[in-house]
Amino acid sequence: MSLDASRWAWQIRQKQKKGGCLKALKKLVLLSLADRASEEHCAYPSMSRLVEDTEMDRKTVLKIIEELIEDGLIIDTGERKGKTKQVKVYQLVGVKGRESEPSLIFFDSENDDSKSPKDGTVPTMEQYQQFHERVPTIPSKSPNVGTRNLSKNLLLESKNKKDWLCFKKLRQEIFLADENLDFEHIAKSKWAEREKRAFEIYNAGRDICDDLMNYHFADWLINAYHTKYEGRPDYNSINKQNRTSLKREGLSHKQILAFAAKLAHHPGVAGKIGAPGESFDQLGARIALKLGDPVEAKKLEPFLREVGFKGELLGTA
Repeated sequence: MSLDASRWAWQIRQKQKKGGCLKALKKLVLLSLADRASEEHCAYPSMSRLVEDTEMDRKTVLKIIEELIEDGLIIDTGERKGKTKQVKVYQLVGVKGRESEPSLIFFDSENDDSKSPKDGTVPTMEQYQQFHERVPTIPSKSPNVGTRNLSKNLLLESKNKKDWLCFKKLRQEIFLADENLDFEHIAKSKWAEREKRAFEIYNAGRDICDDLMNYHFADWLINAYHTKYEGRPDYNSINKQNRTSLKREGLSHKQILAFAAKLAHHPGVAGKIGAPGESFDQLGARIALKLGDPVEAKKLEPFLREVGFKGELLGTA
């Protein structure tokens, strides 16, 4: 449970859309998600758990979740949890930590006599300023002067403790957007830091939370790679190995789950194999079974290419 997420959910003012769900119901679902959020502000309660918490029917809960995504309050990370790996993981957008309480500053006294009249008194403004104006002097020839001690790769190890960049989240976003790319290769490349500076300049002054910054930076890097660097000899090998393996092998378990979720929302697939009254989750589960069969997966290959698949499946259609 994340207290920050719960406080955030209480403070959010829901939007009432024409033909949409009531604001009170949306608030209830959001509170249920926040109540089960982790320290990273991610929540993955099962649909049955949300139905039980809110005492609403499954169809209403699904509709509310879609509206919360449209409102930009939550994001489907694409990750799946649970024994069947079908429970969606949602990221709460905009949750901020509580401000830390101001700490007291104690000043050392040269006189340790407890009977001194200065004992227990508040320092004067001059003493306070002198305390904070003590700046360490570094010799001009010291190796600490200049940039020699900075990290060689600022993308991997930022010297700014308040940096928005999260290595783990960026890797996840790039994988979900284009799993054929080798994230480690991109992160260690020289052009990645250059693109990071350009991205920060472009978004300077914008009030964007860290999660969305990582989300948009993943798209920025992918676009930069395909438009600027993919044709260079040094970078052609970034996804060469992954593409080759996809041509030789069938879909992996992660690929099946990811593409099944995408195909469930594809109009062509839903119109072709979808059943009346069937939810996206139910359709996605059936599609996952088909993708596990090489022959059935081959039949869906044209649709797979439309949602980002770039390999070649085994089997005959």
